[in-house]
Amino acid sequence: MVASQLSQPERTSRHAAGAKGATNGRKSADEVREDVKEYYGRIIQTKEDLQTSACCTEEKFPSYVKPLAGMVADEVASKFFGCDFCVPNVLENTSVLDLGSGSGFDCFIISQLVGETGRVVGVDMTDSQVELANKYTQWHADRFGFEKSNVTFHKGYIEKLDELGLDDASFDVVVSNCVLNLSPDKEAVLTEAYRVLRTGGEMYFSDVYALRRVPDNLKDDPVLRGECISGALYWNDFITLARKVGFTDPRVVQSEPYFVDDSLMDKLDGTEFVSTTFRLFKVSNLEATIEDYGQAVKYKGSIFSAPAQLVFDRDNIFEAGAVVPVSRNTFRMLRASRFRSHFDFYGCCSKKHFGPFPRSQPITI
Repeated sequence: MVASQLSQPERTSRHAAGAKGATNGRKSADEVREDVKEYYGRIIQTKEDLQTSACCTEEKFPSYVKPLAGMVADEVASKFFGCDFCVPNVLENTSVLDLGSGSGFDCFIISQLVGETGRVVGVDMTDSQVELANKYTQWHADRFGFEKSNVTFHKGYIEKLDELGLDDASFDVVVSNCVLNLSPDKEAVLTEAYRVLRTGGEMYFSDVYALRRVPDNLKDDPVLRGECISGALYWNDFITLARKVGFTDPRVVQSEPYFVDDSLMDKLDGTEFVSTTFRLFKVSNLEATIEDYGQAVKYKGSIFSAPAQLVFDRDNIFEAGAVVPVSRNTFRMLRASRFRSHFDFYGCCSKKHFGPFPRSQPITI
């Protein structure tokens, strides 16, 4: 059952259950959240305090983003703790929700991309981060030349977006930067993201994943949790969970090793991690397998940030002007989403099945 099918009593019951104390000797959801708030509100003051490769350096930003990042207040940038660059293409005039928005760094970059007629909403549970973000909303609007700010921030839980008054089907894009692993209820986060997305919308986010399941005895360690390690989902468990809530065909945009400080490695008993950017589309009629129906698309080269080549995911890279065969799922994602006007489509009504798509492969690291 996907999020849009959950009744309000069912959502409330799920939220209430998460607040109760744990019965298995482990910390409750509320205790985990308090540990995270403490870690990012008091212990971690700058990027240099982190013991992992959590932070994205400016060198990893695409060239078109660097000047936008340079427009963000220094105090806000100094409190950015994301694990990758996490802003997708084609955001003009859209509504974007940032889960775990922290100091607002990503939100203020996105603010410039959606433009004055777009909308950006950030949600974070840490008082000091939300206060800092709110301190600079009008400052950034003035710097961007906007009459008023197009960014708002809410203090709250990303598992409980309904409690913040965020309506069903009210956003085009949901982003999140190295936050899902911090949540004690990842299914609720994905369920809520699915609920607030419009049909054709997407969740585009970076996070840390374990290459094997993290032992239970490590999950309550506040340092390992705060460093985005012990709360990381096992890769295959994430794929299963995403599909369960309605994101049928998760796509990997990029993935790279996640480096951990030597002082933490002894605790982890050889467990390795990756930092990965996924895109999850809320599109109906996607299949769990990647199938070939003889369809193709041509990228027009009309996206300002990708005039020559568009990296849709690591298996679908479109050169401008080239007609490229695609699977039915990819065809449907492009046609149902904000990417539609940037492509020509061939074989829209094709019903002949040619078998598995030639470049299809399991969702591997």
